[in-house]
Amino acid sequence: MTQSAREELGDSDAPIEDQVVEAFDRIVSEGAQRLHRSWPEMFATGLSGGFEIATGLLALLAVYAATGSDLLAGLAFSVGFVALVLARSELFTEGFLVPVTAVAAGRANLGQLGKLWLGTLVANLIGGWLVTWLVVRAFPDLRSTATELAVHFIDAPLDLTSISLAVLAGMTITLMTRMQHGTTSDGVKVAAAVVGGFLITGLQMFHSVVESLLAFAALHAGAPFGYADWLAWFWYVALFNLLGGLVAVTLTRLVRSKELIQRERADAAS
Repeated sequence: MTQSAREELGDSDAPIEDQVVEAFDRIVSEGAQRLHRSWPEMFATGLSGGFEIATGLLALLAVYAATGSDLLAGLAFSVGFVALVLARSELFTEGFLVPVTAVAAGRANLGQLGKLWLGTLVANLIGGWLVTWLVVRAFPDLRSTATELAVHFIDAPLDLTSISLAVLAGMTITLMTRMQHGTTSDGVKVAAAVVGGFLITGLQMFHSVVESLLAFAALHAGAPFGYADWLAWFWYVALFNLLGGLVAVTLTRLVRSKELIQRERADAAS
């Protein structure tokens, strides 16, 4: 945002809090940078994101096998989200706030947003598939645990409960992203990652990438379901993750930042 735009905001009849302006600037700047990445850059950051989430999944499996506690396993999984934020990697479901805001502000277009979502999702899944193969080979004692947990998700019927769990996962991950972009403190960002990881995995919400990697681990271990079963689960979970993140969190943030968006679009057009 230009200095003149900031001055206009300061003179507005309904001024916006400085913290909101600063957070908005960070979101738009980062979103534009992510949306203008080349295919190799996008694939590399998405692949790294898959690696890091799979590391969190390893922690989840190890803790669940030792304790049988979903909550403790969810807390252990949060190491994956912590690694994700500190390594500046990319996760498909983290693209529901920052890049969308950059598009709304006129700093990129919908084609670039679609490219980011598709490229990141495919890279996340490939990276997770590779690391979960290594996990199953390196820790054979965790195979039955992976299968037990994955069956819970893959066998779930497409009903209101499943849809609600998918919507909540999308809301939670997008809120986590919003919290992280509201601060410059790495400590606060890590705390938000721990909270997000605990809620999503500890409460067994339906997260399209996390549970896909769990399904891949089970498939590597000889699960009683196939890739077609995983895909039948995946499509609706990804859709409702998207709706939960966009409608419940991103849309409300865009409405609150309407004046900022209008000025940003004017700057972009000038």
